Amino acid sequence: MTVSRRGLVAVALIAGLSSVAGLARADALADISSRKQITIAIPTDFPPYGFVGTDLKPQGLDIDMAQLIGAKMGVKVELVPVTSANRIPYLQTRKVDLVISTLGKNPEREKVIDFTAAYSPFFQAVFAAKGVTIRGAADLAGKAVGVTRGAIEDIELSRIAPADAEIRRFEDNNATVSAFVSGQVVAIATGASVAGNLMARNPQLGTEFKFVLKDSPNFIGVAKGEDALRGRVNEIIAEARSSGELDRLAKRWLGRPAGNLPQ
Repeated sequence: MTVSRRGLVAVALIAGLSSVAGLARADALADISSRKQITIAIPTDFPPYGFVGTDLKPQGLDIDMAQLIGAKMGVKVELVPVTSANRIPYLQTRKVDLVISTLGKNPEREKVIDFTAAYSPFFQAVFAAKGVTIRGAADLAGKAVGVTRGAIEDIELSRIAPADAEIRRFEDNNATVSAFVSGQVVAIATGASVAGNLMARNPQLGTEFKFVLKDSPNFIGVAKGEDALRGRVNEIIAEARSSGELDRLAKRWLGRPAGNLPQ
């Protein structure tokens, strides 16, 4: 290879690297506006946040939030079903612009992606029929409450339940739900997703949210460095909070308002 050819190769290599770097620095918000479409990762196996309805279309709180963001940005929404394992890699590899999939924020995740303000609660709580008066832990006195052994809700319930509450522990969520549906217990301590599925499948029970055991809000995931997109989504979340839209979405799907979410 001659010197001149080496020089040409070097120039081509630098140009290629510059092109890749340019792509890495691309403005996702500008790109979304240009193509008039936003691609959002959502769950389809985690009711009531995201699941497939009888019409075979995704529905749930996370799907409604995705559609709200698309409407506010004036763009079409492409929904991409993801799992817990691949939702962050999809964001890192730019297969999606946002992740709205019951995503909690922690230091490890913050190293690889950015987060917006919280948009919905994710919680463990006590649920029972509407006719059962339970406003707090003290009202569990003398009542049989079902819970999955070793789960977060088991730990929290054991910490605050009165001594005469009858806590019945089961080996998995299915057994806990079955105990409640069959009337073995009058209340159930479980996560919002399990309760949402329970209520959807057994509307005749009139189950409702009673009180929170532990709150772990959901955030929207954004690729690192996409500050313009994160800022726009935060504006939409703030508007939805002020208008009461976040409370309406949470009430519809979770049976309780969104409340005071971290910003």
